[in-house]
Amino acid sequence: MRRLRRLAHLVLLCPFSKGLQGRLPGIRVKYVLLVWLGIFAGSWMVYLHYSSYSELCRGHVCQVVICDQYRKGIISGSICRDLCELHKVEWRTCLSSAPGQQVYSGLWQDKEVTIKCGIEEALSSKARSEVAPRRELVLFDKPTRGTSIKEFREMTLSFLKANLGDLPSLPALVGQVLLLADFNKDSRVSLAEAKSVWALLQRNEFLLLLSLQEKEHASRLLGCCGDLYLTEGAPRGSWPGAALPPLLRPLLPPALHRALQQWFGPAWPWRAKIAIGLLEFVEELFHGAYGTFYMCETTLANVGYTATYDFKMADLQQVAPEATVRRFLQGRRCEQSADCTYGRDCRAPCDQLMRQCKGDLIQPNLAKVCELLRDYLLPGAPADLREELGKQLRTCTTLSGLASQVEAHHSLVLSHLKTLLWKKISNTKYS
Repeated sequence: MRRLRRLAHLVLLCPFSKGLQGRLPGIRVKYVLLVWLGIFAGSWMVYLHYSSYSELCRGHVCQVVICDQYRKGIISGSICRDLCELHKVEWRTCLSSAPGQQVYSGLWQDKEVTIKCGIEEALSSKARSEVAPRRELVLFDKPTRGTSIKEFREMTLSFLKANLGDLPSLPALVGQVLLLADFNKDSRVSLAEAKSVWALLQRNEFLLLLSLQEKEHASRLLGCCGDLYLTEGAPRGSWPGAALPPLLRPLLPPALHRALQQWFGPAWPWRAKIAIGLLEFVEELFHGAYGTFYMCETTLANVGYTATYDFKMADLQQVAPEATVRRFLQGRRCEQSADCTYGRDCRAPCDQLMRQCKGDLIQPNLAKVCELLRDYLLPGAPADLREELGKQLRTCTTLSGLASQVEAHHSLVLSHLKTLLWKKISNTKYS
């Protein structure tokens, strides 16, 4: 009887065992395939991260080149000794988004700073052995030995006229450039000091910092060495996606951008305060002391703020003087308006008859900023404000026509928006 029971038990188990054994090789193959795919994907991501990091983050090259030029006496600057001799400038996290513009967070004199230094795009890793001589010849080539202070003043004035326009305020700005050039404060400008400040002026953001240094929404300049310069520490980013590697940011769909903003961004009243600062910055760019400036990459990645939620422009690289944009666009060959684009979104009309770009932009700064604020402010806005805020932003985004012809309407719309937001947060802890 016991034998019969054991036999019946074996008979019942046999089909299951054979089926299981038949499936095991297939299961193993699937698991091996999944593990192999995981290892491959992981290795590929590590490779991409390493290759993009090594391409984007070459701060050590900047420091070697700058300090080499400093020791040769070719350049000068207020932080050269701390950077190259005392090693008191600490390089921290790489923030670069383009190989030609090296950006790092850092520490100097117990303050958080942002370190910025340019590397010419032509200088690939294969040409690194000749980095120093090329930079000496190309970047620090002006002014030449024998140039007088009067000639340097005229050089600087001509450069500023070409980039900012022929403005009556430029002589005062030239005076500021000469004061800045006197890094050692001995009331004279040496050749090394003149070469350094001239190289700095070729950097778009430095020229903007100099032009907007009186404005509270631009970072303050702290020190320079050659064409390397320090500004205040980078403001916090209003776009959580800004923390992602630069190569991955464009891959995120707009819907995910909005979701990230709602989940991880500041509370709505703080966002309103930041938005008021951004609108004030638009006012500062419009007919300021040194002309009009255009925002040519209007994204949340450039919307930064301080610990007290005051707006700070995170990156001035894509803010351009009106004269520079006009010079780029005027007479440029085109088939459509898309061909008449400076930066990412400074677009002019294309004259279909002449096949040439016109010099005036189609969309003013304010309209582009309001498009940005629709996604930034409407999600989570108080119910009693949402309808009116949406209406004001829609009106604002329809500002069109030539940027130079919307001044009155521009000012009115901007004022209404600021008043609407300020009324909601005034007399609260958020103001």
